[in-house]
Amino acid sequence: MEELMKPRILVVGSSNTDMIIKLDRIPRPGETILGGAFVTAAGGKGANQAVGAARAGGQVTFIARVGQDMFGDQAVAGFAKDGINVEHISRDQTNPSGVALIFVAKDGENSIAVAGGANAKLSPADVRKAKAAFAGASVLVMQLETPLETVQAAADLAAKAGVCVILNPAPAQPLPDKLLNRVSILTPNETEAELLTGIAVTDDASAALAAAKLRARGVQTVIITLGARGAHVATASGEQLVPGFKVKAVDTTAAGDVFNGALAVAMAEGKPLELAVRFANAAAAISVTRLGAQPSAPTRREIERYLKK
Repeated sequence: MEELMKPRILVVGSSNTDMIIKLDRIPRPGETILGGAFVTAAGGKGANQAVGAARAGGQVTFIARVGQDMFGDQAVAGFAKDGINVEHISRDQTNPSGVALIFVAKDGENSIAVAGGANAKLSPADVRKAKAAFAGASVLVMQLETPLETVQAAADLAAKAGVCVILNPAPAQPLPDKLLNRVSILTPNETEAELLTGIAVTDDASAALAAAKLRARGVQTVIITLGARGAHVATASGEQLVPGFKVKAVDTTAAGDVFNGALAVAMAEGKPLELAVRFANAAAAISVTRLGAQPSAPTRREIERYLKK
């Protein structure tokens, strides 16, 4: 795909360095488990989504904040290597880059602790400085690992510029209606949907109820991701389950982020919603078969080959 033809995606959010230990199982409180391989990988929900979108075929600009440290240097170099525009990544002089400590069990389950560092200082002013980037974008992708006021500021700018807003409400927290009114597509998983609505999502009926509640609060389209089962999609014209793909999971860490990055590209290319979700499901399915967050994001060619299969 030529650079000029690539859809322009803007991502506002977090960048972390993930330190991963592979274990037989997740340690219980107070328990030490020996063994396990140690790996570091580039992570952070915003960065994962940016890389996911870039590899899926988007021309991506990333607005973020990292420390003036080794982790920050490595992160910015990694984004540039993936062809991401890094001119709106601020270097924080006082706060370190974000890090995440991750345990990954044999069955692919994970447990994560995050020290946000510079991510917590990404401000509405940082976003407004990058105002020009909103004018040319088709889709804005965000999550909740940076301050809510910054997410709101970006959503307001996107609304003014007529940009489609995809919000992945993770890590889960209550959200104000004034933010939800700006969201074109909300992509919670079951846990996040329950936190936002009070409805436990256990089957298609409860997914439909939770989605209806979120749409009543102002969101245009709700896509509840259901892991291997796929995604429950609710719009003004109805709902459907877009089935997922059965794969052997190795590490589910960035599956949701890869889904959102790929979804943004497909939407920006004008794919019908069902096909866009199928494209995103395929990208996420490939990602869980690999270890690490950003290293697991597939390329456009891999996604297309997988869909043909």
